[in-house]
Amino acid sequence: MNCYAHPERAAVAYCRTCGKALCAECQRFVQGTIFCGEHAPQPNPPAAPAGAPPGASPALAFLLGFIPGVGAIYNGQYVKGLIHVVILGVLISIVSSGAAGEFGPLFGLLIALWFFYMAFEAYHTAARRQRGEPVDEFSGLLPAGGRTAFPAGPVVLIALGTLFLLHNLELLEMREILRYWPVFLIALGVYMLYARLAADRRERTRWGEGGAASGGEGESR
Repeated sequence: MNCYAHPERAAVAYCRTCGKALCAECQRFVQGTIFCGEHAPQPNPPAAPAGAPPGASPALAFLLGFIPGVGAIYNGQYVKGLIHVVILGVLISIVSSGAAGEFGPLFGLLIALWFFYMAFEAYHTAARRQRGEPVDEFSGLLPAGGRTAFPAGPVVLIALGTLFLLHNLELLEMREILRYWPVFLIALGVYMLYARLAADRRERTRWGEGGAASGGEGESR
């Protein structure tokens, strides 16, 4: 028996609902069952992206971002808001305690830059929400989204907590720690480079799979 839609082709299956003969091109697999195109069940609509609901105002998020933690909370990112407050408190503590030493002006600039970072980060996240894009707890300017990404936020908190604990226990002087502050820049650069290369590799893999799928369809026809 030949296909009902392509009489020149031999049938390889039959629709479970109407019994029509189907060729390889006309058959539709849905949960392990074969249907014709007319009776194939339609897939469920995709679920709304996880995270904060769309509709946020980027302008309002930008203004709230100058208040430590509030911009992130406005975007539904409560853990990130806490991290913003902790990092700002650490910077202020370093400057006010005199632990920065000759690097005091540098840390003063870092405090000012951190305020602007929080504002622009809140603006960027709110813009993604407004477009309906997925927004998780750590979505932002820096690449960190997803379960497979490096958990930069928790690692920073653990590292800062460990350093301050050692300082309070008088096991390690904060002045000695701050001598190695360029290591933070190196680590941040390495992480950003790794994230960029990983994103490029995922993009090439996706295009490769798409091309292979297209080639397979062309050969089957």
